[in-house]
Amino acid sequence: MKELLCPAGNFEKMKAAILYGADAVYLASDMFGMRAAADNFTLEELGEAVKYAHQRQVKVYVTVNTMPHTCEYERLKKYLKAYDEMGVDALIISDIGVLTLTKELIPNMEIHISTQASIVSAQTATAFYNMGAKRVVLARELSLKEIKEIRANTPPELELECFIHGSMCISYSGRCLLSNFYTGRDANRGACAQPCRWNYTNAAPITFAEEKRLGDNLAIEEYKEGSFVMSSKDMCMIEHIPELMESGIDSFKIEGRMKSAYYTAICANTYKMAMNEYLKNPSEYKYNPLWLRELESVSHREYATGFYFDNPMDNPQTVTQNGYLREKAYLCVATGEKDGEYTYFTQRNKLCENDYCEIITPGQCGRGFVATGLYNDKGEKIESAPHPSMKFKMKVPFEVKEGDIVRSGDK
Repeated sequence: MKELLCPAGNFEKMKAAILYGADAVYLASDMFGMRAAADNFTLEELGEAVKYAHQRQVKVYVTVNTMPHTCEYERLKKYLKAYDEMGVDALIISDIGVLTLTKELIPNMEIHISTQASIVSAQTATAFYNMGAKRVVLARELSLKEIKEIRANTPPELELECFIHGSMCISYSGRCLLSNFYTGRDANRGACAQPCRWNYTNAAPITFAEEKRLGDNLAIEEYKEGSFVMSSKDMCMIEHIPELMESGIDSFKIEGRMKSAYYTAICANTYKMAMNEYLKNPSEYKYNPLWLRELESVSHREYATGFYFDNPMDNPQTVTQNGYLREKAYLCVATGEKDGEYTYFTQRNKLCENDYCEIITPGQCGRGFVATGLYNDKGEKIESAPHPSMKFKMKVPFEVKEGDIVRSGDK
C-alpha cells in the first residue's frame, strides 16, 4: 500500500491533512526542525497531536533534520526521550551524530533519513539501512529511472520516500548557504530566509564568464517581470500517478509545512483521489483534468515535474515569472452543526450574499453554488460574513460535513 505523507505546520493544518486523506503527517517540535519559521508544536502540543492522529489511524513523523552543534546535544537528548514516550512513529534525521544518538538513546525508534542527506545512489541508501534506517527520503534531483534503479538494488525492507508536490530548492537537496550570506540565518538549522525567491536587478553586465573560459558566457535571462536565476518552479506530479505508483516508491510526500491549511487540504484531497482511482483498477486508470484545476487553486509558483523527467544540468526548473500564483480565497469551514436546511460555518475570509462559491468535500473536487440565506449565530439576516472566525449559517445545495471547505469560485 502506498502512503500519502502530508505536511502539518500546526494543529489546524494537521487536522486538515488527516481529514482530507493523509496516511501519515510530518511535523516538528519547537527545536531541531528544518522549518523554524513554521508554527510548529511544543512538546505538550506534539503529544496531543500524536494522540489525535493515532485515534484516526494516521502516523506521525517528527523532523529532527537540522545539523545540531555540540552545545545543543544535551537538549536534543531531552527531546528524543520525549518523542519516544509520546509514541511518535518515526524520526526524520539527516545528521549522522543525531542518528547515532537516537540509536543509543531510543533504539526501537523508527528512523527515516531526510532528503537533506542527499541520497542519490543505492549504495548510500543501503549504507543508511545498515546503520538502522527504516526509510530513506531520496534527493529531489533524481529521475524516475534512477529511482527505479535504486529500488532494484536496495534491500526490499528499506522503504523509499519521494517528494511529489510542492516547493523545490535551487541548491542541492536544500543544502544552501545563500541565506547565511545575506542575513546570517542558517538554512541548515531551519532558519532559511529564502533569498532565492527575492527579486534581483542587473547591477552588473547581464552575462558573465569564468576568467579562464571567457568564451563560455553565462546569461542572466531577464523577462519583463525581472531576472530569476535562482527561484525554482514548484513540483506537481498529479498527471503522472501511474508512473509514481509503479516506480517502487513507498511514500509520496507533499511539501508545505509553511503553507495554509487550505493548501494542505486541497493537496491531500487531490492526490488521494488520484491514488485511489489508480488502485481501483490500474489498467483502466483515467486522469481527471479537474485534479490539476484543484492544485492550481492553491498558492504556488509555476508548476513542473521536478527532475523526474528532466536532468538538472539541462533544465534547472527556474521560474519565468515573479512571485506566487495566488490561491482562491478560503472563505469558511463547516462546523458540522445544522439548523434545518441551513449549515453553520466558521469564517476565514469575507463572504457576501450571492457570491459564487465552491465547496470541497473529502474525495470530491470543488462543486459550485451561490451563497444565499446568510444569518449570524443570533439568527439575524446578514449581507456578508466579514469578521474573522465569526460563526454564521447559510444554505448549501449539497450534503455538508464537518471540515468541508468553502472557497471562492469561477463561474
